[in-house]
Amino acid sequence: MHKVMMGLARGMAVAGGVVLSALIVLTCLSIAGRLLNGAFHSSLMQGIAPGLSRWMLDLGVGPINGDFELVEAGVAFAIFAFIPLCQISSGHASVDVLANMLPRGVNRFLRMVTEALFAAVLVLIAWKLFDGMMSKKSYGETSFLLQFPVWWAYGASLIGAVMAAVVGVYMAVVRIIEFLTGRIRIWDGVETDQ
Repeated sequence: MHKVMMGLARGMAVAGGVVLSALIVLTCLSIAGRLLNGAFHSSLMQGIAPGLSRWMLDLGVGPINGDFELVEAGVAFAIFAFIPLCQISSGHASVDVLANMLPRGVNRFLRMVTEALFAAVLVLIAWKLFDGMMSKKSYGETSFLLQFPVWWAYGASLIGAVMAAVVGVYMAVVRIIEFLTGRIRIWDGVETDQ
């Protein structure tokens, strides 16, 4: 079961990485287009090479229309796509100054409670994201420039949120079993041997 969950988490992280990489390229192209557009509109370029300036401007050299809308939707998806891998590999930030001094049983209890709370929050986020998506869909809300339905971005993010919730519940069950049996089932480098 752990291999399946890890595979799903890694798959989501790869999808998030691909989307994030595409957004980086999109942003760079848009910035370059904005700079070139300003340069071709400048009086210097109009004086030196008016034909080239007019030709480039007629080609549509400029910022990518709606780039911020795409970045906004894509980054939301990427964030939710990375959460499952972070959850299954215990990649969240933690402050263990006090916990390292506590006995192993107390630490396992704290880990179990933390994982259960994380799972509950991830399920709540997925549920409310679904509600938000359905609301946006029923109102037919669209983005300002590109006019794509806003619920598409919610739907893409919902995929990552549901995967995060599934992985979160799985990890909570694992930590509950570990606490009850006293045996570590998934070593992730966080567990201490006190």
